Amino acid sequence: MTFTLATWNINSVRLRENLVAQLLTDEAPDVLCLQECKSPVEKIPVEQFQALGYRYMVARGQKGYNGVAILSKLPIVDAGDKDFAQLGQARHVAARLENGVTIHNCYVPAGGDIPDRTLNEKFGQKLDYLTEMRDWFRWEKPDNAILVGDLNIAPREDDVWSHKKLLKIVSHTPVEVEHFNQVMEAGDWADVTRADIPEGLLYSWWSYRAKDWDAADKGRRLDHIWATGDIAKSAHSSRILRPVRGWEKPSDHVPVFATFDL
Repeated sequence: MTFTLATWNINSVRLRENLVAQLLTDEAPDVLCLQECKSPVEKIPVEQFQALGYRYMVARGQKGYNGVAILSKLPIVDAGDKDFAQLGQARHVAARLENGVTIHNCYVPAGGDIPDRTLNEKFGQKLDYLTEMRDWFRWEKPDNAILVGDLNIAPREDDVWSHKKLLKIVSHTPVEVEHFNQVMEAGDWADVTRADIPEGLLYSWWSYRAKDWDAADKGRRLDHIWATGDIAKSAHSSRILRPVRGWEKPSDHVPVFATFDL
């Protein structure tokens, strides 16, 4: 079974319904995982997606914030969710394909602007969220699994436009990267994107604050596709759709793709 999977922080699925439909039409991934849907599940505009062949959806939502959804052409069943750090927020959902592969769709908290948990509660929540992810994967060792999403951390020096300038900026601080790596190690996760594209600057997010995001090119790779060690080598054809950042009224994130032969 070969299938293509994409992950995209859409920053409001209702506001950007037509952008989702355009991606589904142009690229036709078998599975699309969305984060920051900002919608209760019952108000996600599924009709247009279903008309394009995406008849299956597993989602968790809340009004105005967070929210994760998995749209699929392939049959999927709900595989649950976890409220890491007990934030009471819709940030994780899992679905299972008929071949037994479990897909985890995650939206890790951004963490605010100050990288100090004593001064910034949101940063502490982010670290606690990652710690509980780590502990869960240690005790519930995943296999035959894929994890995707906006993990809100750019771990490598070439995942940001300037390693030195961003060392004290939330998303690239050493303590966040350490927590990120611990989650990976706990679940025996492999970074599919970097396995395919091992060298060079690579971004999936460009700030809305930049007047000309493309020319400034001050990006970060915040969106990830991982696979457990038992299936990681089946992944290939990774790509990041940079042009999507230039679509009309875009999200500040762009889709990340990978294909799996399982």
